Amino acid sequence: MVEVFKTDVHNEDRAIMLLSVLSQRFPSHRINFDLEDCDRILRVEGLNILPENIISVLNAYGYQCLILD
Repeated sequence: MVEVFKTDVHNEDRAIMLLSVLSQRFPSHRINFDLEDCDRILRVEGLNILPENIISVLNAYGYQCLILD
């Protein structure tokens, strides 16, 4: 399963920090950012992805995160 999110993360250092947080929280998922995409994509691959949990983590750090259809 793959979920793709639109974010407002622009800074590579912040993306690295968020990847660390997300990887610790969701160790069985493969997670990466594509900051060069106009939607600043966050891609999450794994089983039983709960999008609301991913969104909640980014929101807690002050970032917007929306599921892309």
